[in-house]
Amino acid sequence: MKRVLILCTGNSCRSQMAEGLWNHLGQGAWSAVSAGSKPAGYVHPLAIRAMGELGLDISANVSKILTEFVDQPFDLVVTVCDNAQEACPVFPGAKHVFHWPFDDPAHAVGTDDEKMSEFRRVRDEIRETIGRYLASQN
Repeated sequence: MKRVLILCTGNSCRSQMAEGLWNHLGQGAWSAVSAGSKPAGYVHPLAIRAMGELGLDISANVSKILTEFVDQPFDLVVTVCDNAQEACPVFPGAKHVFHWPFDDPAHAVGTDDEKMSEFRRVRDEIRETIGRYLASQN
């Protein structure tokens, strides 16, 4: 099984959604984990809700610090925000490192329903990017 580490700053939205999507889209061929350079300590409720709309439950996920994974082997390390790319330590066990920046839906303003449209948009962009990558590996 291939392993991917998805990094973001807070590990509360983008990287958590990417972890859930990669584990689903990877269809058992991939194991995804996520972490942050400055973990928020929680998974954003609207990220949980956005993933739930796809039938994917990330409510049991936890926000983790990236140093937990520095000495582990990964086929791929992906940063999903510019801050994480800058703060990312060297992962000597990573075969490839990619930077795929996405907007942070946690910065959305308005009612929860208005914020949800941003969470859905970012979730769908992440899903499309992961899907394209996985399709290119076949």
